[in-house]
Formats: sequence, structure tokens, C-alpha cells
Amino acid sequence: MCIGRNYADHVKELNNQRPKQPFFFLKPPSSILLPGGGPVLRPKGVSMHYEVELALVMGKTVRDLHPEDTMGSLEAIQGYLLAIDMTARNVQDEAKKKGLPWSIAKGFDTFLPISNFIAKSRIPDPHNANLWLSVNDQVKQADNTELMLFRIPRQLSDISRVMTLEKGDIVLTGTPKGVGSVKTGDVMKAGLKVNREDIEEASIEVPVVDREGPYEFKET
Repeated sequence: MCIGRNYADHVKELNNQRPKQPFFFLKPPSSILLPGGGPVLRPKGVSMHYEVELALVMGKTVRDLHPEDTMGSLEAIQGYLLAIDMTARNVQDEAKKKGLPWSIAKGFDTFLPISNFIAKSRIPDPHNANLWLSVNDQVKQADNTELMLFRIPRQLSDISRVMTLEKGDIVLTGTPKGVGSVKTGDVMKAGLKVNREDIEEASIEVPVVDREGPYEFKET
């Protein structure tokens, strides 16, 4: 489950409208790329963008959570991950223009690289963690989760009013500014700091290679 447009500067850089409430979309489990699971695969004809995010791993079933139940929200979280929400931007842009769903743009295999599991004790306050992502060792994204427009209790409340969250579900909390494209041969790295200390479990390093197979982006 992914929260969209949750950092103001990211909303601006894509010329989107700031949402009045959290909105969310789904990525399939098959898009998950486990640590050490290989490269990110770039489908033919796709302009592929990175979006680094703090992710929540749910520890129990949650339904109709109250938006001000901060303790209940944090107790429902088992731990954290760092994640890169890969997006086929040209696929998404075409879908938006035509009023079509953009599941394809988010759902390709390998379009969700994740870190190793991060214990809750390693991130005492999920609203005060520094996320960063680099491409070929050039930092592209670097911001603090304190900049979220909608905090985690509100996110989980709005999702759980519509869809029951279950143990093991992953919730991505939005990406800060600096998103951009990667091409075949690029190497993405991402990490997370708490109180200026690197959280080793959050480290991600993945190359980008061409995807083999019959798919090629064409206008719908």
C-alpha cells in the first residue's frame, strides 16, 4: 500500500495538486525485490523513476483506526523498511491524461526494492528520520520524514477505513522531493539516518538492467 503526494515539495516538482486527505494506491507483492535479489529491470520503452520512502510493516490486523490514535497506530507497526517505489513515469503520465488506472506504472516485477527489516527500536520516532537516495553516487533525494503532510496515524486511519490492514502488509509513507529517472547501467543506493547515525539494515544498492521479454510500452 502506498501513500501518494505526502511531501509538499514532491507535489510541486511533479506539478500535482496538494491533496486534502491522504490518497493511496497498491503495488503487487510480485513487484517486491528482496535484498540481494538482483537488479531492477527496466521494461522496454519505459521512463523509470525512483522514489525513496520509509515503509511500515504491519504487526497486526487494523480496521477503522482513529486518526488521533497515535499509540494504537505505532503499536500496530511491527517494524520498518526502506523502500524504493519505482515508477514507469511515461506510462503513468499517459494513464493520468486519459483517466485510466496507473497500476501498470507501479506494478512491474522488481519495481519495489526493499531493505532488510528494521526493528522499531532503531527508529524511535518515524517522523524524524533522514532518507536519502543516490544514482551513480550522486545524491538525488535527502530529506527528513518530519516533512510528511499526513502523519502515520492519519495514513493508517484513512487506509483502514477502506481496507483492513493485516499482519505483514507493507505501507509506503510517501517520497520527498528529488525524484528523477534512471537508465540501464545506473546504480541506485539508498539509506536512512537517525540522529545522524546510519541504520545499516536500511541500506539498499541495486543496479538497473534491461528487462527481457515481450512487453514494450505503447500508447493505450
